[in-house]
Amino acid sequence: MFGLLTLILARNPDHVVPALAVLLAPLIAVHPFVVADKADLRTLYAVLPVPHRTVVLGSYAWAVAGFLGTVGAGAGLAALLARAEGVPLHGSDLVTLLGLSWVLFAVNIGVQFPLLIRFGYARISVLGTVLPLALVMVAVVRLHLSFPTLQHWLPLLCAAGPVVLAASAILAARLPGPRA
Repeated sequence: MFGLLTLILARNPDHVVPALAVLLAPLIAVHPFVVADKADLRTLYAVLPVPHRTVVLGSYAWAVAGFLGTVGAGAGLAALLARAEGVPLHGSDLVTLLGLSWVLFAVNIGVQFPLLIRFGYARISVLGTVLPLALVMVAVVRLHLSFPTLQHWLPLLCAAGPVVLAASAILAARLPGPRA
């Protein structure tokens, strides 16, 4: 919420959608893990005829749907903000920031979900949030990445998102659930 208020006060509608995608979509994505831990749903999953793989893939589908919903809502909010402020949306900057948000989201979920599936939300919540962001920050610093450099690599980075999620889903589907 703080990030959204900062962006609105900064009056830059180009940054609303990516900020929502990076800040809000991962929170939406992990919500089923929070609920599963609170309600001890692993007991229910054990007695239902639903394979572990289906539950895992459903979590990934929920995450992607949450990202797309957040981007859609954010695009509407950005358009309203731009109209209210009388400033244009810059398409190329918005597309670049959305692509980078997608990659950051995919890396975040790709690292976080296998940890959440294996250990549960209660045991891994802080590490599962900090580790993906730390990996991205180290990559940006070590590779000396800048906005123009990232624009050049944007198609490859965007294509890497589904690859990261698929590899993570394959790994997570093979992991056992959290132990009591």
